[in-house]
Amino acid sequence: MKNIYLDNAATTPIDPAVLKSMEPYLRANFGNASSLHYVGLEAKRTVDGVQEKMGHFLGCLPQEVYFTSGATESDNMAILGLTGAILRANSGFKPHIVVSAMEHDAVLEPAKQLSKDGVEVTYLKPNNKGLIELDSLRKAIKNNTVLVSIMYVNNEIGTIQLIAEIGQLIKELNEKAAASAKATASRRKIYFHTDATQAVSYCDMNVVKLGVDMLSLSAHKIYGPKGVGVFYLKRGTPFRSLIWGGHQQDGIRSGTYNVAGIVGLGKAIELIADKKKNKEENKKIKELRDYLIKGIKKSIKRIRINGDMIRRVPSNASIIFEGVEGESILLMLSQKGIAVSTGSACSSGSLEPSHVLRAIGVKPELAHGSIRFSLGRFNVKKDIDCVLKELPLIIKRLREMSPLK
Repeated sequence: MKNIYLDNAATTPIDPAVLKSMEPYLRANFGNASSLHYVGLEAKRTVDGVQEKMGHFLGCLPQEVYFTSGATESDNMAILGLTGAILRANSGFKPHIVVSAMEHDAVLEPAKQLSKDGVEVTYLKPNNKGLIELDSLRKAIKNNTVLVSIMYVNNEIGTIQLIAEIGQLIKELNEKAAASAKATASRRKIYFHTDATQAVSYCDMNVVKLGVDMLSLSAHKIYGPKGVGVFYLKRGTPFRSLIWGGHQQDGIRSGTYNVAGIVGLGKAIELIADKKKNKEENKKIKELRDYLIKGIKKSIKRIRINGDMIRRVPSNASIIFEGVEGESILLMLSQKGIAVSTGSACSSGSLEPSHVLRAIGVKPELAHGSIRFSLGRFNVKKDIDCVLKELPLIIKRLREMSPLK
């Protein structure tokens, strides 16, 4: 039985070139990058080199790039670090933050914790195509709004938000407030964060063009290793550290550098930065994704595609199969050696219907029948042909057994 992996939005396999780049730092070049002897200094030079590479990729200063354990930590740093700094500097002030209702839990959970501490939180609903509308965001902004956090690409349905347009809107609101004589008293500066974890391989990542003050990403979504990510923090953005210890990374994020992981992240970014190769790769992925959707539409009735099909990354196909449980589909496909997801891997243990699908207006009984196919660099047409052979039989069998039919 061939193993077919179609869950690349959960994690990608490590690219062989990435693994090769990491190996020396798992063996001979094992130094602690905070040590002052020659072994440590060599490790620190390596880390600094990747920091330079990340700065070039993001269009920012290398000193604005901080290495973390992944996007969950980076998201927590953005939400809690900024809000914590503002609360500390403004006694008695009650800040307001805006997050989209379809964010990853790495944003929603910190926001929930802040609301328990008295911070006002607005959960901005997308339209039924999974897109945040600028007018709805504009209406959600208040005089005490200090942070807007909107994910670049949704991890479940693959929709791409207009991050640059949102950044421009926030810039205009800030400029308008700054021009007012009562700016300090009437309106606070609004900072903008985006969780770009699912966007790195497919979208423009220049933070200046995007107009963001903070950005999060993970290596393991882009054919790099698990346990390493990036937090971009624009200079001048208020921030209170969440991790205290060895004073690494200017005290913004203490802890021993994961040198091998950082090297792997750097190599993964290098492969994506090859624009010609990346464009060809994404074209191939889109062709396979479209072939999959076309085949499913042809062979299976009563299906729904979740999210906008134009503003969407080429790797994602989120589909509802009416009258069946998504988890049953997942398990039966897994028995055939085909790996897919019902949504975010981070919330796969929950029995609740997807909060993303609920946010775009999908009824709970339908949301339970959703499957996410997410394609990647190493998928081929034979993989899709195998899915199109097995999936209709599985859906037919499940519908015959289901009381929902």
